[in-house]
Amino acid sequence: MSNVLIIGAGGVGSVVAHKCAMNSDIFSNIMLASRTVSKCDAIAATVKEMHGVEIQTSKVDADNVPELVALINFFRPKMVVNVALPYQDLTIMDACLETGVHYLDTANYEPIDVAKFEYSWQWAYQDKFKEAGLMALLGCGFDPGVTGVFTAHAQKHHFDEMHYLDIVDCNAGDHGKAFATNFNPEINIREITQKGKYWENGKWVETAPLEFHKSISYPEIGPKESYLLYHEELESLTKNFPSLKRARFWMTFGQEYITHLRVLQNVGMTSIEPIIYEGKEIVPLQFLKAVLPEPSSLGEGYSGKTSIGCQIKGVKDGADKTFYVYNNCDHGAVYKEVKGQAVSYTTGVPAMIGAMMMLTDKWMKPGVYNVEEFDPDPFMEQLNIHGLPWNEEINPELPHDYD
Repeated sequence: MSNVLIIGAGGVGSVVAHKCAMNSDIFSNIMLASRTVSKCDAIAATVKEMHGVEIQTSKVDADNVPELVALINFFRPKMVVNVALPYQDLTIMDACLETGVHYLDTANYEPIDVAKFEYSWQWAYQDKFKEAGLMALLGCGFDPGVTGVFTAHAQKHHFDEMHYLDIVDCNAGDHGKAFATNFNPEINIREITQKGKYWENGKWVETAPLEFHKSISYPEIGPKESYLLYHEELESLTKNFPSLKRARFWMTFGQEYITHLRVLQNVGMTSIEPIIYEGKEIVPLQFLKAVLPEPSSLGEGYSGKTSIGCQIKGVKDGADKTFYVYNNCDHGAVYKEVKGQAVSYTTGVPAMIGAMMMLTDKWMKPGVYNVEEFDPDPFMEQLNIHGLPWNEEINPELPHDYD
């Protein structure tokens, strides 16, 4: 039994708080902290009502290392689960080092002034965490996160060599809004408006934003137009599985979403370059975030499912083999369980499981690691227990071209 500090009170933070409370045999004391303590208090009240578990709340500025250190020293958690903004990863890691606690996040660090998605800043902490006897687990959501565990599972149980990896991510849900993002609008829009990129034959190939797309059929959902994006787990997966000849990431978007996004881009609302408005400096994308629906508010009435998985081609015992492992998650079922929506749930549940893996010493090694560097089996087992059951297909026909 251990204390855990959750930083971030958005949709994902709410799911993590609920799921930790539902596993109080491992997470004996929970604190939820955010810059806006009223959000923490609202989540805590819902957790108490639904699960009968008291969680503590606190205000903290995750950009401020001394504030983080003071809070950690006060609460004395064994680990911090960071579901705040990716801009704040390094300050929270610094605070964990200073106070001697383990660290977990769901998204890699990116600077606030440039949309650059890479692990280099966090991998640079390897020696510091190792020397301190602490562990940092990076990218333990769904994608990144479960997609890495799925890939490790495939390598361990189904392939001698994996050659082609396509991560496919579909949200076929309907929240009834004209335009809304399913997680932090600022992060979501920064991600999808940047140039695409994929790994092929030992190098990165760059594409224009949303340049390549095709129809992919998803289980229990059917065909959906899917767009090639760069996603951060491609960097760690191509590093940790060097037999991969090609690795790509695909995500679905409806035509209405794409139309809204292009209009917003055309009028400058997705820009991260500061402008002066009425004598004050503002960032257009941050203003847009303020007027869009809060992702955590989308749960009630949200219908449909998500489907996220890994489609892999490689070799086993000298023969070609294909493999598809995936999870489908129902928005309506998530709302009944934790008053959330499936996109937050598919990130928050793996964060809780990753923390569980660390606190029970299933995954525990000083240093900085991505999820695919550990034994996938105990994590895969917990997915089935805690709401994200997975399915696999052996030698399916996959919707991709191969050399």
